[in-house]
Order: sequence, then structure tokens, then C-alpha cells
Amino acid sequence: MSTEAEQRPEGISPSQTVGPFFHYGLTPGKAYAHVPVSADGQVAAPGTPGEKIVLTGRVFDGAGDPVPDAMLEIWQADADGRYAHPNDGRARQSNSFMGFGRSDTDAEGTYRFATVKPGRVPGPGGREQAPHILVAVFGRGMLKQLFTRVYFEDEASNAEDAILALVPEARRGTLIAKRDGHSFTLDIRLQGEGETVFFDV
Repeated sequence: MSTEAEQRPEGISPSQTVGPFFHYGLTPGKAYAHVPVSADGQVAAPGTPGEKIVLTGRVFDGAGDPVPDAMLEIWQADADGRYAHPNDGRARQSNSFMGFGRSDTDAEGTYRFATVKPGRVPGPGGREQAPHILVAVFGRGMLKQLFTRVYFEDEASNAEDAILALVPEARRGTLIAKRDGHSFTLDIRLQGEGETVFFDV
């Protein structure tokens, strides 16, 4: 009888759940204030072109309880719809905006990002997508991170977004952040009633 190691293709490790202390290492700002790594969700530096916004919300588990030690990463285009990535060869107004951010959740399950509202980006078939932010959710006990998107309720282009159109209409609201001034709020529900739509990558 062969061992598990012999049955696995070479170089592939088995999946493991995320342990309880991952956020200490990845978002140390609150857990270890002396560690010089930002965990405050500050994505856009002062002077970055575009509408300054705050994206916030809470992360809930399947029982409806807040998740106090999740971590969210975001990736987005700038206000002109350009990514800070070599594959996006278009000129950008500001090379200081990297479009990446990381936030842990607090005791109430709250996350927060200070950024700029993204512009439209090319999508399937060359059609422009509605402004959105890509989100990865990491959590204790999860085998893999979950991927979702945040859209904005004040965008008429949501109606023609090819990715959003793949989501059943009754569930699209789980991806659309509500505006209040310069803040947008979207709660993320990992399971259960009102579960957020997550995408396979």
C-alpha cells in the first residue's frame, strides 16, 4: 500500500486550514504596534488623483456572528481604470497608487479601506466593466481564501457589467456597496442567509 506522499504528484502539498494566528503576521499593526507594517487599510496616498472614498463593512459567519480575526485584501484599478501592473501598459496619472490594500477585522468584525473610487476597466470581449474592487477574504479554519467583488450602488454601468450579469439578480445586492457621503458600506457574509456571492478563480 502506497503512502499519501507517494500518491501525491511531486511538488504539491496538501491543503491546510488557516491557523488562529495568521493575522498577527499579516496585519501586525494592531496586534504588534511596534512592527513597522501598515495594517490600517490605507490604500491611496495623499495626492492620489480621484474621488477619495472609504470602503467599510463587517464580516459575519454562518451563524450571523461577527468574525473578529478575518483578513481582507483588495486589488483595484485607479480612478482612470488603470492597474499598477506590467500587463496594463497604459500610462497612469500617479505611480504612487499601487491599488493593493490589506485590512484585518476588529472585535465587531469591521474592516476598513481608505482608497479612491476605481474607474472602468476592460472586461470580457473588450466591453468595459463597471467600477469595482476585487476582494480576497482569509479566515481561521478556511482551506482557501474566498474571492468576491465590490460594486458601487451609484453606478449606472452596473446594469451592463458582464460579470455582475452572471450573478442571479436576487443575489447581486450582496456585491453592491451602499453610499453615504464619501463612504461605501458592504457587509460580507461567509455562509447562511444573505451569503455573499463568491467567485471561482
